[in-house]
Amino acid sequence: MKKIIRGVALSVAVSSLVMAAGYKIPEQSLNSMALGAGYVAHTDGADTNYYNPANMSFMQDEKRYVETGITLAHLPEIVYSLSAPYSGKSETESLPIPFFHYVSKAYGDYRWGVSMTAPGGLTKRWSTPAQKAYAEEFTLKVIELNPSLSYRVNDQFSVAGGLRLIYSEGIVKSDGAEMSAIIGEPRANIARDMEGDTIEFGYNLAMTYKPTSDINLALTYRSNVDLDEEGTATLSAGGMTLYDGYADVSVPLPAALNVAVSKTWDNMFTLEFNYERTFWSAYETLDFGYGGANIGPLAPVFDAPIPKDWEDTNTFRIAATVKMENGITAMMGFALDETPVIMETIGFELPDSDAKIFSMGFRYQQTENLSWGLAMLYDAKESFSVTKGVADNPILANGGSFGGGGAYLTTVGVSYEY
Repeated sequence: MKKIIRGVALSVAVSSLVMAAGYKIPEQSLNSMALGAGYVAHTDGADTNYYNPANMSFMQDEKRYVETGITLAHLPEIVYSLSAPYSGKSETESLPIPFFHYVSKAYGDYRWGVSMTAPGGLTKRWSTPAQKAYAEEFTLKVIELNPSLSYRVNDQFSVAGGLRLIYSEGIVKSDGAEMSAIIGEPRANIARDMEGDTIEFGYNLAMTYKPTSDINLALTYRSNVDLDEEGTATLSAGGMTLYDGYADVSVPLPAALNVAVSKTWDNMFTLEFNYERTFWSAYETLDFGYGGANIGPLAPVFDAPIPKDWEDTNTFRIAATVKMENGITAMMGFALDETPVIMETIGFELPDSDAKIFSMGFRYQQTENLSWGLAMLYDAKESFSVTKGVADNPILANGGSFGGGGAYLTTVGVSYEY
């Protein structure tokens, strides 16, 4: 029973932050959503600043580019199946995700741009007793301001770099009261109510080489950013508050490397292949702190570091763009996306799995300067079973299976060139 109590507390400690590490949102523009983020080598709008700022050097020198839009993310329920009373399902969520991109005109061989995005952080709630004890609610908001500068070395080669200014805030709630009553164990009646925020900094680098006018070779890199969240936590047992004060935890937003190549035929059809390596192995352990405060009898439950040992992952993307004479550009994409989560350390805060990603969309050139469009993406998570005796989580150690989940994303966007 001590193992169950400790597992409840420690697993939920990370729940508000895990989404930024284990469930990122790479699609932050209309084109990127339609192409399933297979959008690094061949970029041509204001979102170039975000996806490959080196390509800003190859845009029309005298023009400025602006894009804004919003994505609605619909997250179906996740269903966990085991014997009663441990089965449960998460709540369905719908979340708006806005974005903004700008690219300046050229200043000689230099050009600058800026993007405002929400590249990670979602909301997950469980109301069923066993899961509520671990992750009643976790909500993470991540906002990134990304200014970049490109330099055109020559007509075939360009480099760029930028800053990542990230603000995040999160809420974590867990409540073991219902589970305590069901299993008849008063010691399981523990709860956490936490909120915190942070401002952090990182960098991004990019380069593009054009061996011919219709082929782009691109390389981009986003640095690791440690989210050193600081805030307050209220810890209670049996309905009595035992600690109410400072709390902190650090979780990495891992580095990511993209290698991409695109080929365009007759200025009408473009095919892009993209490989992304995300360095999730930076997330080794979780260590929740209280500024040196003595939390007494709760220390063994809430204050012991736990291993996560996530793995680096690969994502493979292919995307196609078709420009038609009627002013419509059609786009579609497909991706295979690996999860960093391993079975030994999986928990209810992020029961993640490998996914297949399907996307499509269009952009319509309304006038010479104005275009708009719509894109949709489906992230299909694989159902999976947890082998009995493998997971550290006390409930998941009994086995069980996960199904459902995934995401449906719909984006509307407007672009203007002047």
